[in-house]
Amino acid sequence: MAALHTAIDQGVNLIDTADVYGDGRSERLITQVLKDRSERVYVLTKAGRRLNPHLAEGYNRANLTQFVERSLQNLSVDTIDLLQLHCPSTAVYYQPEVFSILDDLVTQGKIRYYGVSVEKVEEALKAIEYPNVQTVQIIFNMFRLRPSELFFQEATRRQVGILARVPLASGLLTGKLSLSSTFSPDDHRHFNRHGEAFDVGETFSGVEDLERGLHAVEELRTLIPDNATMAQFALRWILMFSAVTCAIPGAKNPEQARQNIAAVDLPALNDHLMRQITTIYQRYIYDQVHHRW
Repeated sequence: MAALHTAIDQGVNLIDTADVYGDGRSERLITQVLKDRSERVYVLTKAGRRLNPHLAEGYNRANLTQFVERSLQNLSVDTIDLLQLHCPSTAVYYQPEVFSILDDLVTQGKIRYYGVSVEKVEEALKAIEYPNVQTVQIIFNMFRLRPSELFFQEATRRQVGILARVPLASGLLTGKLSLSSTFSPDDHRHFNRHGEAFDVGETFSGVEDLERGLHAVEELRTLIPDNATMAQFALRWILMFSAVTCAIPGAKNPEQARQNIAAVDLPALNDHLMRQITTIYQRYIYDQVHHRW
């Protein structure tokens, strides 16, 4: 909660959450924070991952309406600013009726806008064919460059917002990890390193060979501008892409929130530096990641 208050103090006005984060606890904590604030803060939530099993046919009117009603209650609002489908299977993007349900929820005033959170570029491209999809949340960072190719161009053409998620590659791009780093049993970096529980692309951005990823980080470290951290460098890189609306890093405490926000004030990265970063990606990461997502 202190991290959230600090973020708002520093000018952050968008918070991304989901109904499955803490089984609704995240939404309720955000509500508790916003009760003490006068600023207009946009809260984005997601729906779909409460389905068990998580199958395409579960994205029906009854379930989506139930999920939305629960989030409205958790957030203590009459209308959700932006509802995002939460990484549904690819089949959902080929079901126009799902997006018609979302249109109806907008008409009913339960949601203001809707978008999608996706795993793959192909899903993002299909999603934005639906005219009322306003945003796409997609993994984009120094170790996941493919979205910046065709998808960014198409999203810009269709005036679709892009939320860059997993911007620090599950902490890999903070420069604080090593081969000896350990994680708690409930941390996906412990139990999903090879996609055991869900899409492996969610963990370390799909870099399964952690040693190679760490070598890439060490080369990136030599390029960091003065007075910047590795994490700030990685966030500033994302903001160099005009198609990106915003990056959504997490913060566990006020200092992390302040450090993340300070990335905005770093000078723009020059073309030579951007090319050097791409070269490191191509040398260490490309063959592991690029073709998969």
